[in-house]
Amino acid sequence: MGYDLDMDSSIVEPDSLEVNIIQQLDAGVRYFDLRVARKLNDTNPTRLYFYHGLYTHSDVETVLGMFNDWAERHPKEILVVALSHFKGMEEPIHIHLLNFITTLFGAKLIHKTDHPTLQFCWESGRHVLISYDFPANQYPGMWRKIPYFYGNTMEPSEVITVLDEMLQTQRPPNYFCVCGLNLTLPEDFSAFKYLGKTLKSATIKDMSTLLDWVKRQDPGAPNACVNIIATDFVNYLDFVSTVIKLNDKLMVK
Repeated sequence: MGYDLDMDSSIVEPDSLEVNIIQQLDAGVRYFDLRVARKLNDTNPTRLYFYHGLYTHSDVETVLGMFNDWAERHPKEILVVALSHFKGMEEPIHIHLLNFITTLFGAKLIHKTDHPTLQFCWESGRHVLISYDFPANQYPGMWRKIPYFYGNTMEPSEVITVLDEMLQTQRPPNYFCVCGLNLTLPEDFSAFKYLGKTLKSATIKDMSTLLDWVKRQDPGAPNACVNIIATDFVNYLDFVSTVIKLNDKLMVK
């Protein structure tokens, strides 16, 4: 949701940060890492927003509706939406959001007790997986947190080193995990004032190095570790097509 940040700054151009949700879906993106928060003093007690340091313009229910509309039009595409952080949210707001998600996606939700192969998803019509990083045991359509591995650095070589180590030592067996290729600004950096010019340019500059790491992965190997792959600014270079091509190795095997 970086494209939708509500930036009160003449330096940043929000429209240049990232393509919108529908454009990302149309480009082949199938995993979304979304942080949820409630604005302080919002007159609507259940209105929520996504955020990445700053709140988005669009509220959560509107954006989830976009996901649902797209899923309706593409019944054979599998979507994984990870919701997390939930700042400023008490339990009643969680219940409201969980009920909204359950009602909105309905029969399209993949249950946490399912074993979602492509064949299962296509035959059952369940093709939207919601990971909800907050206790929601009574909701069969909610999956637990998906671990997100990332380097927490601006150096691509260090990102790769950390990912290799974490995949070997912390990858959960028989469950999803995310390899985050995103670069991370230092905590003392004025990140949001210069986000469009600094993080974006650094990510694009180093994307080829990170994509070389992706190309070396073999999801069909006996000790395969790679699963979901994510990054910022997914519309640059060949990120999406490079990730999708990993499936060719599975088909060959």
